[in-house]
Amino acid sequence: MVDPLAAEPAHPSPRRSSLPRYEAALRLRRQGRSVPEIARRVGVARSTAYLWVRHLPLDRDSDEARARRRAHSKVMTDAQWGEYRTVRDAARAETVAKVAAWVKRLRYRELILVGAAIYWCEGAKAKPWRPNDCRLKFVNSDPMLVLLFVRFVEALGVARDALRFRVHIHETADEAAAVRWWADLVGVPPEEFQRSSLKRHRPGTTRQNVGAEYRGCLTVYVPQSSRLYWKIEGIMKGMSDVATGEGR
Repeated sequence: MVDPLAAEPAHPSPRRSSLPRYEAALRLRRQGRSVPEIARRVGVARSTAYLWVRHLPLDRDSDEARARRRAHSKVMTDAQWGEYRTVRDAARAETVAKVAAWVKRLRYRELILVGAAIYWCEGAKAKPWRPNDCRLKFVNSDPMLVLLFVRFVEALGVARDALRFRVHIHETADEAAAVRWWADLVGVPPEEFQRSSLKRHRPGTTRQNVGAEYRGCLTVYVPQSSRLYWKIEGIMKGMSDVATGEGR
């Protein structure tokens, strides 16, 4: 019977000259490499590689086992919550349809107020250190908000062909397909879009916005728009005054 209190056999300390190879062996073992592979890559005998890494057990099936557990968990969760999710999704779709039908269409005043509000939330604004930078620039990934903003500036007298568009997207995505998709949405030829802005890939970052549905963000620029910015600023001040009871 093995004494549970007995000290574990210590792995031998390498000589100073072997320390870089020893550390490399430990890194490879933690990556799931076998002793023969470690020995070959580090350039030592198998027996030496084994003595260096034997305190780090190798679980060959860890990734496969985790994948099986995830798959099993999904099956069990779907079985338990599948009916509830179906009912929930149907209720959501019904509610969205009813409320959308109630809205029908925005009157001019409603469109102006709503458009100014979404710009003040999502658009570029003048800063204390740049108080006169009042150009309209709206950035968003939500197609509904983008279309609403375009309708808003059109209602204020800006023709759609006067607007400038640019896609901002991760460099690993299909940039050309994203440009075509956004161009079709706003009704502007893709060749009239400005050059896309690509975000650099960071291998250490776990991204959720991936796949065919990821199309980045669209920036809508309104040229010569300082006076429109002032109007939006005035609309927001007016709504703020009403909300706080000022000016009554």
